[in-house]
Parts: sequence; C-alpha cells; structure tokens
Amino acid sequence: MSEVVAAARGWIGTPYLHQCSTREAGCDCLGLLRGVWREVIGAEPEAIPAYTQDWSEPQGEERLWRAALRHLTPKPLAEEAPGDVLLFRMREGAVAKHLGLQARTGPEASFVHAYSGHGVVESALTPPWERRIVARFAFPERN
Repeated sequence: MSEVVAAARGWIGTPYLHQCSTREAGCDCLGLLRGVWREVIGAEPEAIPAYTQDWSEPQGEERLWRAALRHLTPKPLAEEAPGDVLLFRMREGAVAKHLGLQARTGPEASFVHAYSGHGVVESALTPPWERRIVARFAFPERN
C-alpha cells in the first residue's frame, strides 16, 4: 500500500468541516489533502486563503486546479495509481472543486475523500464518479 493511501485511510471517520484540516476533528476535501501532505511530505507549500464552498464558481476561475498544478505532478487520466490526487468537476460547466485520493485501482477502484454530510470516507470509484474526474496528479517526490 502506498504511504499516501495509508495516510488518507487514517483520516477515515473525520467529520466534514469546511476549511479545516485536523484529523479526527474535521476537514473538507482540501483539508484532507493538506493533512495527508503534512504527514507524507512535510510543511504545506503555501498558505491557504479563506475560501467559500462554491470555490470561485460564480467567477468561473479554476483556482483549485491552478493550485494543484503549482504543487503536484500532472498525470494522464488513464495512468491511475494508488495515492493519486483526483480532481472532480461535480457538474458539467462548473469549476472543478472536489478532491480525492485514489486508494485502489482496477475493478474494485476506490478513493478517499471528505464529503459534505458524510465526513472522510472511502468510496467506490463508480462510473458516476469516474466521469467527473478532470485531472489526476501525483504527489511530488520527497527531498
């Protein structure tokens, strides 16, 4: 199992709490990614400004995608591996504003994510979720 997957699974059961990133206390999808980053890589690469749950949707800005491009390594969508960061577009034409971490690949593919109303869970990567993936990234190598 990848170190990223093991760290992400350690957050399962953490309640959903917008803008937070504290295992067992609360996090949102970005907070989960931030917490796993701290456990696997170290200090976060930049300060996170306050953000709303609409993720700049009214302005149509892909802020989350741009931030991912600054700190993660882009991968082709078809090159899936455990530990990949998945970026989802929840509605066609909307900005991409949900993140998850791939846990398993293949016929029983799954991902760990913080989901409003559910907290941090591991979900099956079913066709409805798969078709929402717009980008895939790998964590950077540790120095």
